[in-house]
Amino acid sequence: MADKYNEKMYLTKYDLCVDLFNEFDLVINDVVPLRSVYMVSTDKGEKVLKKVEYTEEELKFIYNVASYIRSKFPRVMDFVKNKSNEIYTIWDGNMYCIMDMVVGTECDFSSPVDLDIAAEGLGELHLASEGFKTNLSNRCNTGKLIDQFKRKIQEMNFFKSIASAYENKSEFDEIFVKNVDYYIEEINKSVQMLEKSYYYKLCSEEDKIVVCHHDLAHHNILINHDKAYFIDFDYAIIDLKVHDLCNFINKVVKNFAFDIEKSKRILEKYCTKNTLNKRELEVLSAMLTFPDDFYSISKDYYTKRKDWNENVFLERMKKKSGYKEDREEFLQQFKKLV
Repeated sequence: MADKYNEKMYLTKYDLCVDLFNEFDLVINDVVPLRSVYMVSTDKGEKVLKKVEYTEEELKFIYNVASYIRSKFPRVMDFVKNKSNEIYTIWDGNMYCIMDMVVGTECDFSSPVDLDIAAEGLGELHLASEGFKTNLSNRCNTGKLIDQFKRKIQEMNFFKSIASAYENKSEFDEIFVKNVDYYIEEINKSVQMLEKSYYYKLCSEEDKIVVCHHDLAHHNILINHDKAYFIDFDYAIIDLKVHDLCNFINKVVKNFAFDIEKSKRILEKYCTKNTLNKRELEVLSAMLTFPDDFYSISKDYYTKRKDWNENVFLERMKKKSGYKEDREEFLQQFKKLV
């Protein structure tokens, strides 16, 4: 509910002036909100209007990523250029881009068929993206993960010092303080596993490094005629392909009691289109050990990254800290797979 409220508030900041669409040489028939963008019916087909919140350099990175992938794997979004042959227009101080609408239904992670299609599609996507290069340091994550996890331990300890210092702790604070030491130890485990693995060696092997979508939520994977299409590359990075698989598996299993069978299925179907070796699976196991959900909700709360009310934070913390046992069992089973 909080996300939908924030999306509605965000959409009010869009300028839907006809002259903006004229810049893209489009005649508008209808405009409909969808999450944080607008679906636009035009004389040249269905489009998506997006207000860009990052730099021009990052937008061009995303455009270059999509263009590179599309030469081998056409099932990604494409940009509409304006009259000046640019992929964006500055309008009233804001940057806007327009993309062709990708037709399909959102991937249903509870459907084995959809999950199979998505996993196979991810394998194809990664294969098509091999060899892509960029000079943007903030989009290159190869070899940085261990140091990032160590910094996150420091962050968690900092949040712990904040929460512990409160004389009148909120219910969120109480749950956080009760669980934080356990999850700090989980991050330590993840770091130790990575340090003992072939992580750095893999980061030196070109065929293990791809464009990672990095936000494989169900609404960013669309299914059409038994094929997966991928949209919204806002968070895309260059990294090991197992980084994206970790992201995908986490998003799938957390809502299904950490069902190990779903992760097995994802890996099996991914490998019908791509490859994974034992060294990669060991690194993936280490990545999955990092408690991303608990870390994220804690950081969102103590750094005020999300404009949610206290009840929303509390309910999410209860949920994310409540599946500890299921997660432990899942990680043990995954290690046996490796």
